Amino acid sequence: MLTKTTFKPAWWLSNGHLQTIYPALLRKAPDPPEYRRERLTTLDHDFIDIDYCGAGKQPLIILVHGLTGSSQSSYIKGLQTVLLKQGFRSAALNFRGCSGSSNNRARSYHSGETEDIDFLYQTLRLCEPDTPLGAVGFSLGGNVLLKWLGEQGDQVKLFAAVAVSVPLVLGICATKLDSGFSKLYRGKLLNELKAYMHVKLQHLESTGQSKEAMKIRELGDLSTINSFWQYDDRVVAKLHGFADVHDYYRRSSSRQYLKSIAVPTLLIQAIDDPFMTQEVLPGQDELSPHVQLEFTRHGGHVGFVSGSIPFKPKYWLEQRITEFLMENSVIR
Repeated sequence: MLTKTTFKPAWWLSNGHLQTIYPALLRKAPDPPEYRRERLTTLDHDFIDIDYCGAGKQPLIILVHGLTGSSQSSYIKGLQTVLLKQGFRSAALNFRGCSGSSNNRARSYHSGETEDIDFLYQTLRLCEPDTPLGAVGFSLGGNVLLKWLGEQGDQVKLFAAVAVSVPLVLGICATKLDSGFSKLYRGKLLNELKAYMHVKLQHLESTGQSKEAMKIRELGDLSTINSFWQYDDRVVAKLHGFADVHDYYRRSSSRQYLKSIAVPTLLIQAIDDPFMTQEVLPGQDELSPHVQLEFTRHGGHVGFVSGSIPFKPKYWLEQRITEFLMENSVIR
């Protein structure tokens, strides 16, 4: 179902690049109140760090960040604060190595890696079997969320989910980032990923985990990589058991999973998102009855900044996400 949007972009952020860059560079979201961190030991003897906001028995929302992001990303911290004001607790998942501490395996995270979100979900269900749970994912985290929801079908019990600025077809998005102004985003993200792998290698070697460190050394010199097609072929595919980049993109793109989602789900995408093209957007015949689409003409990538006064932004996503969660939860 296609939902009519209420988003009106700030006139002073008139295109997708400005909508993307402004919050990424200039927004400084304060730490949310009632904040605490918990470290969970995974089934493969690694760990993930979860940052909680709120206490008590209120509904709990799992939050999943984007590529090279973390629970400290401004869109996560801002949403946690707004959710708490509306009666929701939240649990922000840090993908492996994204919490400020390198993880203890050569493997990390990628667009199709759903084991850790499922592990968090199962842990929360075990600890709070009667708590209403929801989930929100951004960008790569949105792809992970949608893929997981499709894989699980009616086996997962969430009252609602929201996915924002999702690279629904990974190959198309990787190619888009090889052109025009979008190359700047590609360069920044690749530099951050290379630094992530370098820090991980140092950590594994300094803690005596030579077998895991060797898996990274065998990837070769990453400094020569200058596209996501190359990075995902040489790093992601090799570390995570894919035949090659084509196999990774084919199996991990989330658009093919939309038909199997059994949870009320809102997908928010901007037509002018500089990380992708309109080719990635699904048609009605690709959706389950539980999925709503909300396409906006403007908004950029995880931007969606409104407000009539320059440099006094309003972050529409926080309002819209919370509104959808409240429509589907016990909170009214």
